[in-house]
Amino acid sequence: MAKKQAPDLTLRVHIRRYLSYIEVEKNYSKFTIRNYSHYLKMFRDWFEKHYAQEYIEKLTSEMVRRYRLYLARFEDIHGKRLSPTTQAYYVIALRAFLKYCAKKGIKTLSPEKVDLPKGEEHQIKFLDRDQVERLLTSPDTSTMAGLRDRAILEVLFSTGLRVSELAKLDIDKIDLKQREFGIIGKGRRARVVFLTDRCAGWLDKYLSTRTDPYRALWIRIPKNGEWDPGMGGERARLSIRGVQRIVEKYRRMAGLPIKVSPHILRHSFATTLLQQGADLRSVQEMLGHKNVATTQIYTHVTNPQLKQIHDKYLK
Repeated sequence: MAKKQAPDLTLRVHIRRYLSYIEVEKNYSKFTIRNYSHYLKMFRDWFEKHYAQEYIEKLTSEMVRRYRLYLARFEDIHGKRLSPTTQAYYVIALRAFLKYCAKKGIKTLSPEKVDLPKGEEHQIKFLDRDQVERLLTSPDTSTMAGLRDRAILEVLFSTGLRVSELAKLDIDKIDLKQREFGIIGKGRRARVVFLTDRCAGWLDKYLSTRTDPYRALWIRIPKNGEWDPGMGGERARLSIRGVQRIVEKYRRMAGLPIKVSPHILRHSFATTLLQQGADLRSVQEMLGHKNVATTQIYTHVTNPQLKQIHDKYLK
């Protein structure tokens, strides 16, 4: 009788299986999978260098401590170190991988023994209403490109969409009459987002200029005004990076003092709602946050009652 072959318990194999797991079973975005692959490759390279003959079952808390020390001292070819926030991402990815191992019955270090670093507190950056208005009115809407850009800016502020969610929108998913549409967001969570009257109006103006056969809502507009029949629909779609460039272009035109990204408009959407009295739970739903704790990062800058109390007692 042939001897039963021992299972392959190497770290390399299990990381590969984990990445397949979060793609197929967890439906993580390509962006998230790419990041986790990068973070875990760093750990794998370090682990294999120092423990070449070891398997994942040999991982200990002391090894993780040494790895975190390695991250703290790591320098790239330009001598640049990892920020505390970036180091935290590497540890979060490792802990998520160990949770997967525990779920699959793979013997290794318990994820609870990997403490997550305390995150740095960041000041939430957002635009006030005057700044938002300056940004939204910057495009030259006498051109098709300008109409597209105005519609992009309006939708970002009206919905609070993530840039990845915005870029993948298709024309047939948008209900201009009801001023709403469904979106599958981060973590494959579905939600409904809403358009203001003004936003729906600019979208309608933009779409009325479209004579192409493409389904993508946002497309790269040819400079000569002629559509290339050989260009496939997805090739015509405006990329995430393209949307980011558009926002930055009009930030410069509007003369705004801070760097503006699609995510800053998402922050501006959330803070405006809360400043006007919207409840935290509703804003959580509109942002597509899994946990309300994520939405609470906005409350310290948007709680009008705090200012009223301050003014009342410190006149």
